[in-house]
Amino acid sequence: MMRILVAPDSFKESLTASEVASFIAGGIHRVLPTAEVISIPLSDGGEGLIDTLVSGTVGSFIIKEVTGPLGEKVSARLGVLGDERTAVVEMAEASGLVLVPPELRNPMVTTTYGTGELIQKALDLGYRRLIIGIGGSATNDGGTGMAQALGVRLLDGRGEPIPWGAEGLLKLDSIDMSTADPRLREAEILIAGDVTNPLCGPHGASYVYGPQKGGIPEMLPLMDQALANLARVIRRDLDLEVAELKGAGAAGGLGAGLVAFAGGRLCRGLDVVFEILGFELRLVSGIDLVITGEGQINGQSLYGKVPVGVARRAKKYRLPVIAIVGSIGLGADKTREAGIDAIMSITPGPLSLEESMTRAGELVADAAARALRLVLVGKMISGIGDEKAESKC
Repeated sequence: MMRILVAPDSFKESLTASEVASFIAGGIHRVLPTAEVISIPLSDGGEGLIDTLVSGTVGSFIIKEVTGPLGEKVSARLGVLGDERTAVVEMAEASGLVLVPPELRNPMVTTTYGTGELIQKALDLGYRRLIIGIGGSATNDGGTGMAQALGVRLLDGRGEPIPWGAEGLLKLDSIDMSTADPRLREAEILIAGDVTNPLCGPHGASYVYGPQKGGIPEMLPLMDQALANLARVIRRDLDLEVAELKGAGAAGGLGAGLVAFAGGRLCRGLDVVFEILGFELRLVSGIDLVITGEGQINGQSLYGKVPVGVARRAKKYRLPVIAIVGSIGLGADKTREAGIDAIMSITPGPLSLEESMTRAGELVADAAARALRLVLVGKMISGIGDEKAESKC
């Protein structure tokens, strides 16, 4: 009986990681009904982190009404892991881009205040170990909204609280931590992210991610200036250097804000997920094949993305790895060096992006079936080769 480990990321705006894993399993069983499929949906710290960790540890969810990116009220989930001592906050639940209609996206005014409220709720419930996923944000406020929700006073030159959003950062003159929630000092906060961008500059939060949040070209220099001002005031008032910190630019600078205002520690999100789920223990349990996947595989997948992370660990145990993906982008061939043996696109022919996303589940299952048929053909060829070798002896 073949044992196959299925460990994909989500297909953004189309399928969750759990859905991808389920469709892959369906495609496998269509070809090989007797196969044992072990599914481990994954996240690199972006959207889906809370589902990955809660489901993977048999945890639970708590629903809380918090402040959304535009100041409206939204329902957001707080995760509790199966150890019952660790809480998971996914900032996208409270401050995510998916919560803002495209025509209203404006990173000059969107806020992370609701993310701070989720952290406060976790502290209220007694949790002192927090994992915070910081992908999928609608914001570019450097985590200042989060800080304000937790009692930090961010003041303009007149001593008045600054408004929400990147616009408020342009007015920031001083930081008062004396009123911050004292429980933050008791907490261990792991910041799980999937990018290494600095806070400011051409590779920083504003220029790289601002446009997808509604930042029009003339906004971007102002947004970058706002974060640079935040870094300057943090350096002066908190004696911390965050401008060039790797990962500080994640989620519109929330990475920097969690370090400066909450004492958080930036971590590679996938490493956090692998450790909590005991991923490598699964790889040594008699697995024959590993199937992973994501929406698009390209050269950037080498930097902390799920398929490459899965492949690198699988290769420690000499396991074959197939990636099933929505599309294959520039530089995807480089992932072979990282351990991905084959890439299978879900698109069987010319399809629009909209149609591909609408039919994603069906297409993923079909691709998995095709991939497994090729694996079985390879085993047949290998068997023929072995027979010929034996006949010569």
